[in-house]
Amino acid sequence: MSDEAFRRLTEQHWTALEAQPTTGEHRLRVSQLPAMTDHGPLAAAVDHEGHRHLLVPIDTHRKIRAGVDGPVLQLRKRPLEDENTYQMYADLACLRGDLNDLFTRLCVDVLSTVEKLPADPIKALYRVLDRWKALLQTQGPALGPEQLAGLFAELLVLGELLQRDPSAHRLWLGPKGHRHDFSTGKAAIEVKAGTDRRDRKPRIHGLDQLEPPVDGSLCLVWFGLHRVTASGGGIGLLDLIDQMLQQCDDESALLGLLAEAGYRLFEADRYREVRFTVGEEKWYRVSPGFPGLTRSALLAAGLPESLLDVEYTIDLSGEPPLPMPPDEVPQVMDLMVQESS
Repeated sequence: MSDEAFRRLTEQHWTALEAQPTTGEHRLRVSQLPAMTDHGPLAAAVDHEGHRHLLVPIDTHRKIRAGVDGPVLQLRKRPLEDENTYQMYADLACLRGDLNDLFTRLCVDVLSTVEKLPADPIKALYRVLDRWKALLQTQGPALGPEQLAGLFAELLVLGELLQRDPSAHRLWLGPKGHRHDFSTGKAAIEVKAGTDRRDRKPRIHGLDQLEPPVDGSLCLVWFGLHRVTASGGGIGLLDLIDQMLQQCDDESALLGLLAEAGYRLFEADRYREVRFTVGEEKWYRVSPGFPGLTRSALLAAGLPESLLDVEYTIDLSGEPPLPMPPDEVPQVMDLMVQESS
């Protein structure tokens, strides 16, 4: 169905519902739309105050994203029940009648997107909300070479975790400022990357970055990356991000994490030529004897821990420390997923 047909249709449904008498303060007047998903049809609705709603059917146990709770748009989880059916919906409401025309355009975008993604209508809704939000965003500073290499490396680890659990994006805490890039609270992974072929020297930020979780384990993974052109093969940053979005069960949550890491979807053209090959991948268990400066080491040595803004470099070019055998790496990934479930 064309966008214009969707627009006329939704307007007709809302106009007909607005003409009906109100039936109660907490009741909606509802009319099913001819937009079918695997969970049932979408619906138009009007509440007792005359506010327009778009109802997107979802699974009963599906959680709804927080944060859409402003003076104009609100998103709620709402059950609707009659004599024969019980259905849970994501209820998107417009609370200002003077913006109904814009709300209609947004809803038409949702209907068109759901038509292409009927198996996951809430993902379609989030995708549209994110696109509209992007219209109001301004560009931030571009990611520099070191930031791009670091993001690329973290996405490589995230991809391995997502293969085991499509909800594993919840373990990616680095963008939120956590001391470890990935953590369950008991198991953690710190990711480092470099593009200098001559050495393996990760930069450590703070006294806590190489401190394992209490009664837990920490691994550090080093990626030696090489920046290449399209003709040089490798993996494109945008291709890697698309792969993560396909693997993840909450595309919107992952987009939010990417934004916190400095990558915004509407700035994709900036990074279209960014490609890397992986020269080496080394995993280390951060155990006693591993090089590093930590708060607990200072305390054990009887030194004051009141140091601020500590940054230093460790050299992993030689041995020790010995990297983990490659066949142990999948066990680390499996443990992370098991700890998070």
